[in-house]
Amino acid sequence: MKKLQILGSGCAKCNALADITKKAADELGAPYELEKVTDFRRFAEFGVMVTPALVVDGVVKSTGKVPPLEEAKKLIRG
Repeated sequence: MKKLQILGSGCAKCNALADITKKAADELGAPYELEKVTDFRRFAEFGVMVTPALVVDGVVKSTGKVPPLEEAKKLIRG
């Protein structure tokens, strides 16, 4: 099961990243867990300074943007 985390304050871009990540994961058909992380201290644990960020299985894959659907699928796949 993939662990997908969205790091962000809850802003519009953060919510858009959560939506596109969920859609991408659903289309890939693999089981996943999606967590929204809003605690700035946890951002620092990942070394993230710019949000929103996408973390897949503990690895930061994207920061500061909302990738298009196909790119999000590639990031999730690895």
